[in-house]
This record gives sequence, structure tokens and C-alpha cells, in this order.
Amino acid sequence: MSQVPNGRVHTIFHDVRDLTPFREGYVRTPVRGLADGVNGVLSGVSGRDHARLSLVGSVPRLKMLSSKPAKAMHEAVFSSTDPDRLLAFARTNPGWAGLCHIMAGLLVYKHGGFLRASELLQRGLTTRIDDDASQFSAMYLGQVVTRVEVAERIEVPVLFSEESVFLALAHCLREMGMTEAALEAVAALPPSLPSALARCTAAFSLERHRDVVVWTEGLLNTDDLSAALLLIRARSQRARGDFESAQAALREVLRRRKTNLALKNDALTDRALLALDQGRRTLTPWSRRAAPPAVLESVEVIRKDAEMRRLWENDFRQLGGE
Repeated sequence: MSQVPNGRVHTIFHDVRDLTPFREGYVRTPVRGLADGVNGVLSGVSGRDHARLSLVGSVPRLKMLSSKPAKAMHEAVFSSTDPDRLLAFARTNPGWAGLCHIMAGLLVYKHGGFLRASELLQRGLTTRIDDDASQFSAMYLGQVVTRVEVAERIEVPVLFSEESVFLALAHCLREMGMTEAALEAVAALPPSLPSALARCTAAFSLERHRDVVVWTEGLLNTDDLSAALLLIRARSQRARGDFESAQAALREVLRRRKTNLALKNDALTDRALLALDQGRRTLTPWSRRAAPPAVLESVEVIRKDAEMRRLWENDFRQLGGE
């Protein structure tokens, strides 16, 4: 739960901000992944290298009277695919070093280098920047968008902000097996569905199922992000043995007709596993399996017959002089 200034308490998925840095979430599937690759080729043909930092719209134009560091930073951020160029600029301009490390970390994250990206992002977060770098960030970096994986197969495009940096860092830490650190990285973020997904994903991996259930209390299926979060909630409830609540969460995932098909399939699979856990074929009320019968009496009868035959054979041998 999180406390807001007016005294009301909201769960970690309830975002009260009018404007957020998040775009529409995506459920990654093999077909979507293939389409994304084709889209990358097409965008490269149109003049924008797919390996560069992604943008919403076109590259922001540099102001005429900008300083030399601002011009060099603009070129390194929007025209280069090499993070080492940003790091070289950081060494010659210490006041810009923190911002350079963060932008280099986001670029490496886009290329899939989780270890190096986590090191760069953490270093950038702990390095102060001067006023010129801060003004550059506010003026030009608002269009930079990072596509962050907040849960398994769930990706969210996030505009440059503290959310984009911390969510990318949390994903890097999860990939490296540092789940505790990943949970700490997103714990202080404002409430939102993407941050709640990242937080509950880490908590579920740590088997903190009670926390997941408390954090997602009252959640409804309003979009694919909330449906993915409901799946995590259902799995935590199943792990705790609360089968009825888990079934209710899965029903909520299946309730909305426009829920992504992959999420619906996951919910149906989880329902089947839930039925198996309860020893039932389905989750209908009349499908409860009868208790296993006691040991059959015939087994004991057979055992007695075998014993009596053995005694009879012994007596027969004795009468025959054997």
C-alpha cells in the first residue's frame, strides 16, 4: 500500500497522476517478435537506425545558441549507437557524467547487455549533474522512450523519467538473479501498473506471496497490464493454498473479452493446474473427486488364502514323510 497527501490509501497499481510516462503495454509473443523485427528493418530504411535510442516523434532540434557540451551531448544521444561515445564525453565533462552514464545504460539495455547496463545505470543514479546537464535533460530527453520488460513477456514503452531508469535497472537485476535488489529498485516508484508488475514479479520470485496478495487487493481487469498482474496474484494465492480466491482472480482475467489471447491461455492453464491441485477434473461444483477408498478387503483375503495354502502344504509334506 502507499499513502498519498490527502490521507487516502491506494494500492501500488492505482496511479492518480493525470500524465504518466507510460505508453500502451505489449504482450510479447513469437509472432509479435517477428513483426517487431520487420518493423525495425523498415524504420532503418526510413532513416532512423534501429540500434539508436528510440524516440516519440522526430529528433528534437538543437537550439542555435547551445553550448559546445550541449551540442556534443545531442550528437552522442541522438546520432550514435555506441555507448562508449557517451562515456568518453563523461570523462571530459564531469558535470555531465551522471546523465551520460544513464543514457549509455539505457542504450546498452536496449542492446540486451544487462550486466553492463545495470552498472552504468547505478553509477549514473549516484552521480550528481550540473545545471547545464539538468536543463539539457528537461529540454531534449523527454521524447526518448525505453521499452522495458516489467514482467515475463510484458513490455511497456516508458518515456525518459525516473520510472524508465529504475524499471530498466530492475529488469537487469532480475536477469542477473539479483531479485532482492530488483525489488528494492522499484519499491520507491510512484504507484502505477507497470511498476506494480515489476514489483510483484520480483516478490513472486522471492516467494513473498502474502505481499503480492496484499498489494493487488481490489484489482480489476481493465487492460492487458492489469490482466497480467491478476495472473501473478492468482499464482500467489494458489501457492498459499487459497484456491477459491485464485479461481476468482482467474475468472476476472477471462471476464474481459478483449484481453490478450496469450494471457487468456495462461489463465486457462492456471485453472487446469488449480483443479489438479484440488484433485478435481474441472473447477465445477459437481467435479469434486471422491475420497480414495480404504484398502480393499480382497487384498487381505488373498493374503489369508496364501497363508492357509502354505500351512496345508507343510502339513501334507509331514504326513507323506517328507
